[in-house]
Order: sequence, then C-alpha cells, then structure tokens
Amino acid sequence: MRKYRNTIFYVVLVGTLLGVMYWMIHLGAQLEAPELLRGEKTSQGAWKDFTSTLFHSLQHPLAILLAQIVTIIIAARIMGWICIKIKQPVVIGEMLAGIILGPSLLGLYFPEFSHTLFPVESLSNLQFLSQIGLILFMFIIGMELDLNVLRNKAHDAVVISHASIVIPFTLGISLAYFLYLFHPPTNVEFLSYSLFIGISMSITAFPVLARIIQERGLQKSKLGAMAITCAAADDITAWCILAVVIAIVKAGDFASALYTIGLAVAYVLIMIKIVRPFLMRVGEVKGSKEALSKPVVAIFFIVLLLSAYATEVIGIHALFGAFMAGAIMPEGSRFRTAFIEKIEDVSTLLLLPLFFVYTGLRTQIGLLNDPQLWMITIGIILVAVIGKFAGSTLAARFVGQSWKDSLSIGALMNTRGLMELIVLNIGYDLGVLSAELFSMMVVMALVTTFMTGPSLDLINFLYRPKKSLLQEDLLDKSKFKILLSFAKSNTGISLLYLADALTLKSKKNAEITALHIEPANELHHYEVETQELDSFREIKQVAQQLEQPIQTIFKISSDIDSEIVQTSNERNQDLLLLGVSESIYEGSLLGRFLDFTTRIVNPEKLFHTVTNAESPFMTFDRNQQINAKVNAMVGILIDKEFVKAKRVIVPVVLKNDEFLCEMIKRLIQHSDAQIIVWDLNQVLKTNESFKEKLRQLEQLVPNHLTITERELNSETWQDQDLMLISLPSWNKVVNKKVNWLPFTPSTLLMADRKP
Repeated sequence: MRKYRNTIFYVVLVGTLLGVMYWMIHLGAQLEAPELLRGEKTSQGAWKDFTSTLFHSLQHPLAILLAQIVTIIIAARIMGWICIKIKQPVVIGEMLAGIILGPSLLGLYFPEFSHTLFPVESLSNLQFLSQIGLILFMFIIGMELDLNVLRNKAHDAVVISHASIVIPFTLGISLAYFLYLFHPPTNVEFLSYSLFIGISMSITAFPVLARIIQERGLQKSKLGAMAITCAAADDITAWCILAVVIAIVKAGDFASALYTIGLAVAYVLIMIKIVRPFLMRVGEVKGSKEALSKPVVAIFFIVLLLSAYATEVIGIHALFGAFMAGAIMPEGSRFRTAFIEKIEDVSTLLLLPLFFVYTGLRTQIGLLNDPQLWMITIGIILVAVIGKFAGSTLAARFVGQSWKDSLSIGALMNTRGLMELIVLNIGYDLGVLSAELFSMMVVMALVTTFMTGPSLDLINFLYRPKKSLLQEDLLDKSKFKILLSFAKSNTGISLLYLADALTLKSKKNAEITALHIEPANELHHYEVETQELDSFREIKQVAQQLEQPIQTIFKISSDIDSEIVQTSNERNQDLLLLGVSESIYEGSLLGRFLDFTTRIVNPEKLFHTVTNAESPFMTFDRNQQINAKVNAMVGILIDKEFVKAKRVIVPVVLKNDEFLCEMIKRLIQHSDAQIIVWDLNQVLKTNESFKEKLRQLEQLVPNHLTITERELNSETWQDQDLMLISLPSWNKVVNKKVNWLPFTPSTLLMADRKP
C-alpha cells in the first residue's frame, strides 16, 4: 500500500482541485452580462476563430521580429559557410546574406514574401536592435586593441597607417568633387559631402584583418605584427576623424562644429584621465574570470552605456563612445578575454547579423540601372583600391619593409568589411549619401574585402621562395612521420601514447607532430600565444615523461578539416591519427532531422553521404571526409583510456584488410605487442598474399602472433589493450550489430593510404 500512497495522494489532490476550479468557473459564468448569457457572442465558428487568432499572432510585431531574427541568422550562417569554403572571411557571407534578403534579390523576385517578412513598419525595431549589436561590437573592437603594441611599434605603424588614411582621404575628396559636379546630392553642402566620401575611402576593417592574419598563420611574423599595429593605429585615427566629420555634418559648418569638437575633447580627457584609472583599479582587484562577478560586470556595462550616451548627446555618434569605452578597459588579456566572452556571442551571432540585413534592406542594387552609374561604381572601387592599397604599400616600403611585405600590408589595409558598412550607414542616416551612392559604396566594400585573400595569394605566388634541394630534405624522407590532430588535450594524450607505441624502439628515425587547430572567430589576436601554450602544455608534459621528441603546430582556421588535410599532405606524413568527434545530431528524432537539413545546405557532406551510404555512424563523417583527401594512412582512435599496446586484437573481415600487416609489424617491433589475428570470415584461406605476410611475421616472432578462427570469449576481450581494425571492416561489423562490440577496448580504425 505504501508503494501507491504517493500516487493516490496525487490523484485525489489534483482531482479535488480541478473540481473546485470547475465549480468556481460555473458560478462565475452566471455573473456574465445578459447578452453573453443569451449566447450573443461574436464567434464565427471554432476553426475560423482559431485561424483568425493565429493570423493575428503571426502579424504581431514581436512574432515578426522573431521570424526575422531566425531567418537572418540562418541566412548568415549558410552564406558564411559558403565563404569559408571559398577561402573568404565570414563577414563577406554575412554582408551577402543582407543583400540577398533585401530588395536587391528577395524583394525583387519574391516581393510578397519580402513584404510579409520585412514590413516597412517593422524596420524600426530591426534598426534599434542592430544598433545595440553595433554598440556591443564596437565595445569589443575597442577592447581588442592592444595599446602596448602601439606604444612599442608606434613610429613605423603611425607612418603607414596615417599614410593609408591621408592618401585615400585626399583621393576621396577629389572623387567627391566630380560626383558633386555630375550627380549633386539634394540639400547637402559640399564640405559635409566631401568629408564623408573621404572618410569612407579611408576605413580599414581591423577585426577582419586580424582574422585573416590569424588564419594565414602570420600572427607571429614580422609582417603580421606590423599589419595588426597599423590597423589598430588606423582604427583609432579613423574613428577620431569620423567623430569630427559627424560633428561638422550635423553642425553644418566647421565654425559651428568647434563647440561640438570642444565637448568631444573634454569627453575624451575625462575618459582617459578619470574613468580609465578607476577601471584599471577595478581590473587589478577583480581581473580574474572567477572574480568577475555580476556587480563588477554591471560597472563596466554602465561605463559603456554612459559613454555611448554621452557621445550621442554631444553629436559624434554613440558608436564612438562604445569604441572609446572598450579602448580604456583594463589591459590584462585574461580580463579582456573573460569579459568579451560574456558579450561576444550575443553580439556577433545574434545582433550583428541584424545590422547586415538592415544594411541589405537599404541597398538597392536595382537603382544602378544605368551603365553610367556602374562606371561611377567602378571608379569608386578604383579610387578606394589605389588610395588604400597603393598608399599603404608605398608608405611601408618607405619605412624599410621589403616589397613583399609592403604589398601584403597594402592588401591587408585595403580590407574594409563591416567597419565600412558602419560608416556608410551613418552617412545614409545623416542624409549625406543618396540611395544610389549608398548602394555603390556597399558594392565597393564587398569588392575590396573580397579581393584581400586573392591579392595575398597572388603576392605570395609572385614572391614564392625557390625550392631547396638540401641533404636534410632527403634524410627527412627516411623517417616514419606521424601527425596527431587533436581538439582536446585528453584526446591528444591518447594519440601520443599510440604514436609512442608505434615508434618506441626507433625514436630517432621517427617524427611525431602534434597539430591543434582553433576555429576562427573563437580567438582574439592578443590571446593567441596564451592559447597555444595552454593547448600543448599537457601533451608536452606526457611527451617528456615518455622521452618522446615531439613537434607542435598551432593553427587558426575557418575550415579545420581542410587545414588538417593540407598540413598532412604538405609535410608528407606517413600516418595521420585522429580522435573521434561526436555528432550533435545523434540520439533524437529532431537531431536526425537537423542532420538531414545540414546535408541539404552542405554540398560536400551531401556528396559524402551518397558515396558512403553504407556508413551508419555519423560520428565518423568528418574523419572519413578527411581520409578521402589525405595521402597518408589514416587512423581514427575510439579512445577508452588508451595508454599502452601490449595486447592487441586484429579482426580480419575483408580481403582488403591486408594493409594492416604494416601496423601489426610496427606494434610487434616497437611495443613487443602480443597480437591475435582473428579471421572471422576465413579470409586468409582465399587470400594467399595476406596469409603469406602473416606467416613470415609468425616465423620472425613466433611468440608474438596468434592466428585464430575461434569465437573469442569475454575474458579474452577484457585482457586486450587495443583493437586494430580497418574502417571498411568496422562499418561492416557495426551494420551486422555483432554481439562482441560492447566488449571491445580502445579501437584504432585504419584506412589505407590513397593509391
């Protein structure tokens, strides 16, 4: 009875209370007005009432805003993924997503759907949310600036960055003269017009430039350090100039703007001399991630909002205040990383894409319906490229940089990206830029950002080093080279134990390299060195204990799989070892549906799925895709706390498993492993070559190799350290759902090298 006591109590309690509620509702209904009691209601029928309510809910401003946000994020992620695959920054995809969802494409071909999703009355909500996203983003940009780097390398960087501002600014004003002459704007003075065209030509996208440098592994080079410093100096200078330009535009003339500029100078002095020392003290006391409590975070947010509010009231735009607030934050990298983590994902993934689409909704490529307008657009692009690229290149060459580095700095400084869109939107809001000119400038921002990657590739091709035929290269080819690619330290350690087992007795003739790749947009340029040290700390400690020499490679990439393939092939690795990456799509109906949808939008994954339809394990998708492109043998470790390889079992399922003999031989030679070759399907009887190789091994090391066809019991499985099996054989046994799979130890799935 005690077993059912809680159930009985629950049923009686809920039933009684439901009865009381029904009785009270019945009594309350009798208090209704007479016309309601007579049934004189406005109901049109249950179904019509439901559909009417549903339609009304769909048109509610909040429902429209949420639908817009979901659509925008999905479009931005898809276009960002496409740009990653063509070696372009993610921001290009997000900019294109905005244009696609705007009147230039969606509004042109699907006007009714565009009007339903983006009604005119809803754009104000989108604008305000995007402005909040921009304020948070500019705050992050300010914090990303490393002022210490500017102090240490200020001289050359200031010369290059200021040249990259003054030259395009001058060309921009000259361009404004011709634009004003042939296409004069309405009710805009030439001073305001020319200043805005000039600043539009002068902007460099600091965050995009930093990401490109990271992804190309230039952060430790002299070129990368100089480019980052130039971009930082450019950012500070350009935003200060922009604040002055905005003040002049709003005031109407320079004399009136002096009052605004005076207030702006006072604001900057207060921020530097009063607010910054206070924040530095807070950072010293509460600088760690653990001490960064909510009251402390609230202080920094209040500073951000008050700073943005002050600059908006003064008349130099809230974004300058957000940028300034970020720039005066405590300089400790750990503090900045901890604080940025709290706001970056919301800003960059949720709110910032709204700005791209809001810009796209304003961009009307269809207005450029005249060949003359496209000629003007091409002219704007040429002026922008000549001013930034040539100006930065000549200045870099003048201060002593090589031609290769000078051209590379010019290509990087020519990147405009998101920062250009921010400036253009400010100009559009102030009425300085017409709809046609705004669209031309957006096209220019896209083109100059898109050309950065190809320009760098061309420069590297033209100045590529000559191939050397050194003796070391020939000696290097005789080594057995293993590449360990890992994401988590514990996976890397298990892979190191495995590599050690394969090279234990010939460490001088082996070369083990640990590769760790951080996803782009996950790491800021000032924390790269710290992250690199943290990534390899544990694996280096284990390597030291094993007395195993190990090299390390740290990279940052938007396409990790391609980076692994490229690294392995460029270094001519003999064996690539990977850990299994778990799939977020397994284990639920919704997950399988989402997995299906990702295949639709991911052509590479869709092709792989069709060509490898027999694979039931989605967890191996990435690794199998890597295997299809790598020249080396590939091993995928399913880790169950692997440490040693003294006892190894090798199930033979297919005739093509013969290549496993090489791994069997290495395990016996280097780890004195006891190998059990389990011939499940009597493959050895029909494959003489395979059988002969095993027989030769058995004769050389008779006490280390056993060949059997008998079913193995659970005790035998428990004694094993490792199971070595080919990837096709693994797929086959998993499909059959064999009864011994639960007993398997750590498993190494092997794929033969490409023929």
